[in-house]
Amino acid sequence: MTRVQANLVLLLAAAIWGGGFVAQSTAMKAIGPFWFIGLRFAVATLVVLPFVWLEARKAARPLTNSNRLAFLLVGLALFCGAASQQIGLLTTTVTNSSFITGLYVIFVPLIAVVFLRRAPHWIIWPGALLALSGIFLLSGGQLSQLTKGDGLTVICAVFWAIQITLAGIAVSKTGRPLALSATQFAVTAVAALAVAVAVEPISFEIIRAAAGEILYVGVFSSALAFVLQVIAQRYTTASQAAIFLSSEALFGSALAAIFLGETMPSLGYTGCAIMLAAMLIVELVPELDRRRASAA
Repeated sequence: MTRVQANLVLLLAAAIWGGGFVAQSTAMKAIGPFWFIGLRFAVATLVVLPFVWLEARKAARPLTNSNRLAFLLVGLALFCGAASQQIGLLTTTVTNSSFITGLYVIFVPLIAVVFLRRAPHWIIWPGALLALSGIFLLSGGQLSQLTKGDGLTVICAVFWAIQITLAGIAVSKTGRPLALSATQFAVTAVAALAVAVAVEPISFEIIRAAAGEILYVGVFSSALAFVLQVIAQRYTTASQAAIFLSSEALFGSALAAIFLGETMPSLGYTGCAIMLAAMLIVELVPELDRRRASAA
C-alpha cells in the first residue's frame, strides 16, 4: 500500500465515523440510548471475533490476568464515553457533537500530565485555549446557550481520551489490538444492555425500526473503521494520519447538513474552524518538532 492509498483509506475511515454521528442521532427516534449502545457493540464484538482468533494463533504469548484486567478498564472507559455521547445526542446537534467529541486530542496529553506525570509539549496549552474559544463561539458567544448535550459531549471527549490512553498502554504491553477491541466492545455491550434492561423499554418493533443504524454503527463505525485505521497507519506518517482522521468532524457536520438539515450561524462555524485548528496543531506541531530534532 502506498502512502497516498493509506491516506485515502484513513479518509474513508473518517467518513464512516462522520456518518456514524448521523446514524446515532436518527436512531434515537426509535430506540433508547442504552439499548442502541448495547446492540451496537454486541454487533461489533461478533464482527471482530474471527480476527481475534487469527491474532491469537500468531501471538507470541498468552494473555495474563493483569492484561485482561487492563482490557476490562479500557472497556469501562469506552462504555462511559459511548453513553455520555449517545445521551448527549438527545439534546445537541450532530454538528456540535462531532466537533466537541474531537476534543479528545486535547485531553489525551492533559491526562498524561495528571496521571502519568508526563510533561506535555508546549503547544498543548495554546491548543487547549483555542479549543475553549471554539466551544464559546459554537455556543453563539453565550455559554448559557450550550445545551446539556454539549456538556455531556465534553465529558464524552474526556472518557475517549482516557480510553485512548489506557488502550495505548494495554496494546504496547500485549501486542494484541484485536483482542483488546473485542474485549472493550463486549464489556461496553454487557454494561449498556444491563442498564437498558433496567431503565428502557424494548420490543422487536423498536429494534427493527433502528436496525439500519445499529448495523451501520456496529459493523462499519465500530469494527470496519477501526481495522482500516490500524492497517493504514502502518503506511503513513502520524502527522498525515492526524489530518485525515480529524476530518471526521467535517464529515459529521456535512452529512448532518445533507441528511438532517442542520444549520448554525456563522459564529458557530467559526467556532468549529477554531476547534479543528486546535485539534490539528496539537497533533502536527509535536510531530514536526520531532522531525527537526531527528534531522539535526
